[in-house]
Amino acid sequence: MTMPPPELAEPGPATPPPPGPAPLRLPVAAALAVAAGVALLLALPPYDVWWLAPVGVALLTAATHRRRPRAGLGLGFLAGVVLFYPLLEWTRIAAGWLPWALLSTAEAAVIGLAGLAGAWLSPLADRRRALWPLLTGVLWVADEALRDRAPFGGFPWGRLAFSQGDAPALRLAAWGGAPLVTFAVAATGGALVALAWRTWRRPALLPVAGFAATTAVLIGAPAAVPLTAPGGPSYTVAIVQGNVPRLGLDFNAQRRAVLDNHVTATRRLAAAVTAGEQPRPDLVIWPENSSDIDPLRNQDAADEISTAAREIGVPILVGAVLRTDNPGDIKNAGLLWMPVTGPDLTQTYIKQHPVPFAEYMPLRPIARLVTDKVDLVRNMLAGDHAGVIDTGPLTLGDVICFEVAYDGIVRDTVAKGAQILTVQTNNATFDEGEARQQLAMVRLRAVEHGLDSLMVSTVGVSAFVDTSGGVHGATAFNTAGVVVHEMATGATRTLATRSGIWPEAIAVGLAVIALVGAVPLRRRRVIDSNGGDEIVEER
Repeated sequence: MTMPPPELAEPGPATPPPPGPAPLRLPVAAALAVAAGVALLLALPPYDVWWLAPVGVALLTAATHRRRPRAGLGLGFLAGVVLFYPLLEWTRIAAGWLPWALLSTAEAAVIGLAGLAGAWLSPLADRRRALWPLLTGVLWVADEALRDRAPFGGFPWGRLAFSQGDAPALRLAAWGGAPLVTFAVAATGGALVALAWRTWRRPALLPVAGFAATTAVLIGAPAAVPLTAPGGPSYTVAIVQGNVPRLGLDFNAQRRAVLDNHVTATRRLAAAVTAGEQPRPDLVIWPENSSDIDPLRNQDAADEISTAAREIGVPILVGAVLRTDNPGDIKNAGLLWMPVTGPDLTQTYIKQHPVPFAEYMPLRPIARLVTDKVDLVRNMLAGDHAGVIDTGPLTLGDVICFEVAYDGIVRDTVAKGAQILTVQTNNATFDEGEARQQLAMVRLRAVEHGLDSLMVSTVGVSAFVDTSGGVHGATAFNTAGVVVHEMATGATRTLATRSGIWPEAIAVGLAVIALVGAVPLRRRRVIDSNGGDEIVEER
């Protein structure tokens, strides 16, 4: 008898699901996704409950496990919305609700991809549960690598690594930078969910003990990582936080007052040095936008800065907005001002990564269809070299504002000879939460590259950071202040500095291999009639 072709054959009974639990019911999974977003938010500054970061990863992993990829995408997006809308609320102060909503939604969408990838890898995690920590770790590194680069150069805010300022995992930055810290946090979350999943449904002593031991090692072992101590001579550095007339987007409406504040504070420091109340600094550093008046084109501004430099008697790194021959173009610069000869144009750093939609406007004709306020944003020209500035006494590695969030910009600056790391920033259009999020990044960079570091802001928070991530002399927000501190110069380079992009590239490569390797395991699907959730048969 002739058999019917396979496509006409009577369907057989549904193949039973593989051993182990079905996916969590959708309302439960959605609740876990929301809880994941809350946990990730509270792990970051200004809350700093660092141990909630792996918990958040575990909650999202559990929510997406064994679901359809599109359901994983939705759950990841939900967690991202809960995380990023409050985390980036400070962008609304300067830009309004629409850019805040667009940026937060875009960031949440990338977290959604992590949820999709986690759902896609479910059969691989089920078959080889011991891989769950590794899979979770590399997926989060890959997800953050994407946010670091796209769209329009990326916006890597809210990375897991930036939540670990007070955690043992911070020390891993010296070995593999932010990607290794993120990997450790996410892998801990993977171990936690594997432990909970196994204990809940099919407890067995050996696997449970293994995942418990893995979790303990991932949390505690980084405390033993040795850190690089600066081996060069020490110098005295002063940071000047001059404050602004008012917070908000119009803080530069009184640009001369901002400059005068920094000049006055520096002259008071000079008087204190003369009176023996303060040690004489080897270098003074002002924040980004401390001179929003171009001192290379405005003689009054130049005279004010020169007066401060002569009285203090040492170089000043000035954060200046420089005009160009095209009225629509500006540059955001760190400009070295010498006490006798004035500006040294050979030692000037131009910000390499202007912020899209804030410091320059991509797709301006299209954006103008949404709001005519796009024309308030001028065109900030990007610099073309790392911020290595020879001040005479020491060599600075200068990065400006949000650039501290980008691994490559900071690494290039250090690799090209920086002895200390300087972050000039202006938080006057934001709030204290944003300032503390930025300071957390400086803490990670100090450990990552083994360099004493500092952050100096117009309004705060300004502080010095040592190579273990410890914060010294932190100022209050929205106040004026001057802090003088001894900084040691770096003489060696950490493994993280030397290895460059490789730790991240390896993790991304492993994530791609895992995603491709899961394809054969997803050949057969059985749909749970109760909730429409996907159970993937292992074969």
